[in-house]
Amino acid sequence: MNLALWLARSAQRYGDRTAVGRGRQAWCSYAELARRAAQLAAWLHGQGVAPGDRVGLFLTNRPEYLVMLWGVWWAGAAAVPINAKLHPREAAWILQHSGARLAFVDAARQSELATCGVAIALHSELPALDAAVRMAAPVERSDTSGTTGRPKGVVLAARQLRLASLGYLSEVQSVVAGDVMLHPAPLSHGGGLYHLPYVLHAGVNVVPASGGFDPAEIVELAEHWRHASLFAAPTMVRRLVDHVAALGRRPRGLATITYGGGPMYLADIERALKVIGPHFAQIYGQGESPMTITVLPREVINDAAHARYRDRLASVGHAQPMLEVSIRGGDGAALPVGEAGEVCVRGDIVMQGYWQQPEATAAAIRDGWLYTGDVGRLDDEGFVTLLDRSKDLIISGGSNIYPREVEEVLLQHPAVAEASVIGRHDDEWGEVVVAYVVARTSVAAAELDAHCIEHIARFKRPKHYRFVDALPKNNYGKVLKTELREIESRERGDGD
Repeated sequence: MNLALWLARSAQRYGDRTAVGRGRQAWCSYAELARRAAQLAAWLHGQGVAPGDRVGLFLTNRPEYLVMLWGVWWAGAAAVPINAKLHPREAAWILQHSGARLAFVDAARQSELATCGVAIALHSELPALDAAVRMAAPVERSDTSGTTGRPKGVVLAARQLRLASLGYLSEVQSVVAGDVMLHPAPLSHGGGLYHLPYVLHAGVNVVPASGGFDPAEIVELAEHWRHASLFAAPTMVRRLVDHVAALGRRPRGLATITYGGGPMYLADIERALKVIGPHFAQIYGQGESPMTITVLPREVINDAAHARYRDRLASVGHAQPMLEVSIRGGDGAALPVGEAGEVCVRGDIVMQGYWQQPEATAAAIRDGWLYTGDVGRLDDEGFVTLLDRSKDLIISGGSNIYPREVEEVLLQHPAVAEASVIGRHDDEWGEVVVAYVVARTSVAAAELDAHCIEHIARFKRPKHYRFVDALPKNNYGKVLKTELREIESRERGDGD
């Protein structure tokens, strides 16, 4: 089933209703959105894009993004959303690795991508659509969609996107025609999936005029549109809480703020509830099972009278209905309640695999279970508490940063002999990147910073550089990142 059928059906039933807003203004109706998507699909076919081909989206948030995305799906092609904050070299790698036929990109990045060797057609604007083209039905497809990212591209079928949408409607909140989803978080990320249930039920997807997250703008938009929800990484929640606290009154028009994408500390959610009110739900997921592993619903977060309230509030909730959750040991066996192990999930929502990486897929999905790399425990009521990540992934401001990627860039500098990158807790960003560097010759942090900016996205570069004589290693020469984390913890006074 082509996911674009959801848009076609909403256009039939709710054609005059607003589908997309920009800031305070209605941008297009459901009938208009479907017509533009169908015409773009016809244009894509004319460019040689066939069902199953990949089309890249390397764009900041804008209403046109949704036209492009639905046009790709309407054509039966697979979308490849790319983080707009990535360095052009990184985006070029993703486009080439995914085998994209063409890509829609921000105008400012078009020439940069071309200089990075991208040979496919790059379009910075919606093409001129032929109004005379008869609106055809979405191309029939067996569950096909897609997304990819570096270092591993996650392949998601339309089935996974449907289940993620139904999980939102079942576990986070219901949606009726006219309800609003604000999109300050990148549409290319998991939060962008939350526009789907609003299309299914004829809600309004609103892109802020700023194209990003501004706390004052969010408060104003919620008050303007009413019954407005949004997805926010914990760092965004903290900024919103600070703004509302300074404002001196609770925001009006808010429905639900769903938070996820990084650790939310107990003190932070308690303050958020006090300052903003009972508008929060939490989800836990990852690209391999997008937004869909566990949920901490509003009614649980607001049940302050429960005997285990704070324990629940510190958890990531219980399993969502479309999958199973199990805590497993190193031997793959399920562990008893209360014991810590790797969080594993199984169900139709789990990815099809990693794009063109069968070995990585086999390592991640074993005996039908996706091994998340996260360490947690289950209580006797089915609530999951995350303890740590066995992988070294750093989540800063809701964005994923792979330490090895940063280390490889640092090691390209002639003055760097060794480098090891870890994440350090940060009250604003959740985590920040810290690089431990063994230098061959004298080098300044500013020089390394400029080197990183030249090769990777700015948000991935280290915020702190620690120059050391040697890195701690085990007998096999592997760097002991646990010791580096302990050094950071002692310097911050976390153990005092």
